[in-house]
Amino acid sequence: MKKLYMSAFLICTAALFYAQDVVWQKDIKSSTQDFLSQVTTTIDQQYLITGSSIQSKKLTSDNKQNNGYDFHLVKLNQQGEEVWEKYFSGQNHDFLSATVATQEGGFLLAGTSHSGMGIDKKEASKGGSDIGLIRINEFGDELWQKTLGTAQDEEARSVIQTADFGFMVAGNVQNAANGFGSKDVTVTRLDKNGKVLSEIILGGRGLDEVEKMIPTPDGGALLGVYSRSSEFRDTGSESHGSGSGNETSNPVSRKSKSSPNFGEGDYWVIKLSKDNKVEWENNFGGKGDDHLRTMAFTSSGYIIGGESRSERSGNKTVGIEEGTDIWLISLNTKGDEQWQKSYNFKNRDILMGMNVINKSQDSRTKNQDLTKGILLGGYTQAEGRIEADDETFWMLYIDNNGNEEWRKHVKEESRKKEERLSDLKMNKDGSIVLAGTSAEELGKENWKIVKLGDQQIDQLIEKQNIKIYPNPVSDYAYVEIGFDFKEADIVLYDMGGRQLQSLKTKNKVTKINTQNLIQGAYLIVVKTDTEKTANAKLIKK
Repeated sequence: MKKLYMSAFLICTAALFYAQDVVWQKDIKSSTQDFLSQVTTTIDQQYLITGSSIQSKKLTSDNKQNNGYDFHLVKLNQQGEEVWEKYFSGQNHDFLSATVATQEGGFLLAGTSHSGMGIDKKEASKGGSDIGLIRINEFGDELWQKTLGTAQDEEARSVIQTADFGFMVAGNVQNAANGFGSKDVTVTRLDKNGKVLSEIILGGRGLDEVEKMIPTPDGGALLGVYSRSSEFRDTGSESHGSGSGNETSNPVSRKSKSSPNFGEGDYWVIKLSKDNKVEWENNFGGKGDDHLRTMAFTSSGYIIGGESRSERSGNKTVGIEEGTDIWLISLNTKGDEQWQKSYNFKNRDILMGMNVINKSQDSRTKNQDLTKGILLGGYTQAEGRIEADDETFWMLYIDNNGNEEWRKHVKEESRKKEERLSDLKMNKDGSIVLAGTSAEELGKENWKIVKLGDQQIDQLIEKQNIKIYPNPVSDYAYVEIGFDFKEADIVLYDMGGRQLQSLKTKNKVTKINTQNLIQGAYLIVVKTDTEKTANAKLIKK
């Protein structure tokens, strides 16, 4: 019997090893407690790793030493090699919370700033801590800055780009003069140049903290809030005082929480229109503490996820096994519940990332769900006894109805004492980038980024041999190669067969310049070292 168990163990281990492949791993060392907030994937499949660090070297400007945390950015190429590294510094602590890749190229950074004007900070403090925004291009050069705040303490939590190329920034404000509780949610809409267009404050009679905001197809946004608030019966009056942006021409609207809490902490979900108005809200929770972490848009609505300490109670219909369990809720586009599910890894399970896998355009049939499934990422934090897979990154894959398909722990090159996943992103080719911190000892949190190939994910991705976007194109196009290779040639021909451009690439997604082409049709041909070829038509507008 013992031999049988050993054989089964070896088979499972071999299957796991066969299914997972570490493509590369990047460790960014630190001698201090660094915070990693996010990994952001660019259109050409490079990666911006963002967080907050204390610089070990003195700043070159005026030979001044910054006394606190700075915005810290590291851009990696598709092979995991560093492209550039940047810091944005103030004279006090500045924590980078969220980043979004812009449609035009580049990024918008949103963080919490405790600094006044000085060093890299170009605007004075509004009082207390503020929301600090910095827009940069793809090379890390600053395009503009904006400081949003009041005399109270504000903090940034999430940022998205809207369909009109503007932005929405979500954060929290403590004890706001025109608020509702001890901490409220604030959402500010800006144009592409950072001008404030509108602001809304949302809250109940207590503490509400926004954790995540995602864009919705109608140009609005979905807010996920960790709520410890009861409902606040208020008419939702609108004031015309200066909001976070101090631009008096734009009103600050107020909307109180109208749904009751069920326990210590609940999931509060709010749908905002493209005009920054509340369309609907809903509250979910049991008697214990339920902490919302992340959300995703699916073909049938939304998936809301976090961790739960609640047994079946309130409107929570699933229990818990041990510590905190992962709790997911599926909602339709009107905010009505479709299903609930719970998942357990033992000890304290924490959900940090969620990626939706959709069917390709070609394989979709009428009235069919477009979403294949959802990939979840997180880690298990030890509480009391330490299990074998505690303090490591894990992945969980479920179908569109919440049924678990598989789960696995990430077996990377090195293992430290304490590893916490911060973010997980899936690439178009099915590879996965996991970013988190890895601590050799308390107070020395290195950044750890792992690119993983997984056969089970790979089989779910419907790939094209070659894909070009945008198409038609005006300036730059991206050529995506669907099959495996080490090196490829990309050749651009006109329709008469004349070669116009040729370049070599090792990347699955390659950027090409079409600015000098005249309007018309062209042919792009890809030839790889594995003797595979593909071609596609490019339209220059």
